[in-house]
Amino acid sequence: MRRAVCPGSFDPVTNGHLDIVARASKLYDTVHVAVMINKSKQGLFTVEERIALIRECTESYGNVVVEAFHGLLVDYCKQRDIPAIVKGLRAVSDFDYELQMAQMNNGLSGVETMFIPTNPVYSFLSSSLVKEVAAWGGDVSHLVPEPVLSSLVAKLDRG
Repeated sequence: MRRAVCPGSFDPVTNGHLDIVARASKLYDTVHVAVMINKSKQGLFTVEERIALIRECTESYGNVVVEAFHGLLVDYCKQRDIPAIVKGLRAVSDFDYELQMAQMNNGLSGVETMFIPTNPVYSFLSSSLVKEVAAWGGDVSHLVPEPVLSSLVAKLDRG
């Protein structure tokens, strides 16, 4: 069985993230979406909320498993016998950082990293930008799936 992991904080998951997961799900039998837990960083959405949103947005793929992780990604991969990490690249600046991470991960565990170029429609997209634009009342409906949009609006209206 071919398995891969798509890691990230996904705060919130965007159409760009989902494009990478969807494309990976066509290449691998099982794609794990590993939601990073960073105790030192307060996200807009809780880890549990992120997991629920990603599950809702990926359930039609049929081969995506969504879980939280804390610690080294290579340990997550070893525990689940996952030989590949899939990362989306938006720009050359992403590649510089991601290449170093890929080489470190491979050196630590032999896990390979597969880079998928982002669809040009999403080349500028980040969770941080979505949150910032939405916080100022901007329209992000074309950047996130509907369940995320509804949750984002509700979360920001409470704030």
